[in-house]
Amino acid sequence: MRSALVLLRVLAGLLLAPVAAAPALCAEATAAVVPLPARQVSPSAWYVEGQSALGSPANQNFISNAAFVVTPAGVVVIDALGSPALAQRLLAEIRRHTALPVTHVILTHYHADHIYGLQTLQAAGATVVAHEAAREYLNSDTARLRLEASRKELAPWIDAGTRLVPADRWLAGDTDLVVGGVLFQIRHVGPSHTPEDLVVYLPQEKVLFAGDLVFRGRIPFVGQADSGQWIKALDRLLAFDAAAIVPGHGPMSSQARADMELTRDYLAYLRQVMGGAARAMEPWEAAYQAADWSRFERLPLFRVANRMNAYNTYLLMEREAQ
Repeated sequence: MRSALVLLRVLAGLLLAPVAAAPALCAEATAAVVPLPARQVSPSAWYVEGQSALGSPANQNFISNAAFVVTPAGVVVIDALGSPALAQRLLAEIRRHTALPVTHVILTHYHADHIYGLQTLQAAGATVVAHEAAREYLNSDTARLRLEASRKELAPWIDAGTRLVPADRWLAGDTDLVVGGVLFQIRHVGPSHTPEDLVVYLPQEKVLFAGDLVFRGRIPFVGQADSGQWIKALDRLLAFDAAAIVPGHGPMSSQARADMELTRDYLAYLRQVMGGAARAMEPWEAAYQAADWSRFERLPLFRVANRMNAYNTYLLMEREAQ
């Protein structure tokens, strides 16, 4: 019970921790324009790359990636970015490449930095597709409180008009979507990073949109993840014949195995050192200080996320050992 209460406090601190700049900076941040150029992945696919940082008014909560695929019948978007304004700019970027309408937006998962632009895409006519396991989070106090905090900490980009948007089409498992003759293989790989994790594979062009199962060039956010299942999911992703991977965070990868193995090795190391400590009933702080983090400590956001990741993994390994 005590471990569960501590976990709740830790998660609440993560979800509600201040991410905004000082109020005096808000006017300056409002006037700023964060670059959002689309980078081509394959003949029909592009993506925009969020900053490797915490969300703030200065970066407009542009801290995650989104992608789009142009088909003969319309555009399929993967993930919706971290604010309605960012999604509006994503639509403008899409218009630079095609006049075709956005027909679908596929959500890899319902974390705030991937969904707050959803209402803009839905209003533009897109059908929202997500896995039904997200319903529990969407209707939870956690999601409501996170949005309330974001309205204060990410203003003016998140405000009273920003809302949580349910899917138009809830998936129960793997499915294939065909738009304009283009096949999108949508696969459920959760519970991993979240219970609802989806990945999208474009077999015609060998492009994998991996969501937050792959963090390229930065420390993953583990949160309440099932890290054991996450590692299995990465092994499943390695079985795709992907020439390019668009991760949820970080630049596109043409070295699929190396980048997925970095995420997998980090998760495996967390489980190794924290699992050993939990089984031996060694105090968490002592185990954390004794661990060798040298392979990962130079990655962006290590100092922000690693202690939280290690602590949550310690609690997870305690529960797995019972």
